[in-house]
Amino acid sequence: MKIRIDKPACVGNARCAAVSAELFPLDDDGYIAVSEIAVPPGMEQLARRGARACPERIIVIEEDVAKS
Repeated sequence: MKIRIDKPACVGNARCAAVSAELFPLDDDGYIAVSEIAVPPGMEQLARRGARACPERIIVIEEDVAKS
């Protein structure tokens, strides 16, 4: 799973970081510091919760597609 973030659209609510500061690090000004994150195994639920917490809906979850 990956997270993509429309970083220029971040207004600094920091609700994602309140869910998981590890997955959603902030810069010194309180805005999201990264534009893409590879979600470590076991943190998928936190990633989804962080994305849902964003009022601007700038966080997109990209699920891994199983190969057949």
